[in-house]
Amino acid sequence: PTDLPSPQEHGLDFQRLLDASPYKEMFRQDMIRWGEEKRHSDPGFFCRAAVEGALQPVWVVSDTRRLSDVEWFRDTYGDVVQTVRVVATEETRKRRNWVFVTGVDDAESECGLDHGVSFDWVITNDGDKVALGEQLEMLVQSLPS
Repeated sequence: PTDLPSPQEHGLDFQRLLDASPYKEMFRQDMIRWGEEKRHSDPGFFCRAAVEGALQPVWVVSDTRRLSDVEWFRDTYGDVVQTVRVVATEETRKRRNWVFVTGVDDAESECGLDHGVSFDWVITNDGDKVALGEQLEMLVQSLPS
């Protein structure tokens, strides 16, 4: 969509915004605030942006954050929607350089799907590549061919 601000417009390094670096943390609250404003005025804004132009028979929409996102996909696409939650222990997350930040990590943007959603799949990603591979293989095998 053309009304999404580009990182370049704000002089930001897009790749550095994708990791868990201190760089991202400097802008995280502003990004969350901007997203909240967009969702407030148009709850389906980001969902429509995610599927715009998609023609593949199977889509992976990653990083939905709110119940309204899940509801939009279910309302729009019905029973073909499969929800997947990826979990890791707090210990694993800390090993991956995650640090809890009050006001950010307890906000809806980070934990809005912790309650109220019955996930079709829960995948555990604690660093065991074999276990992760087995879980993902089961998920892939369940998809229509």
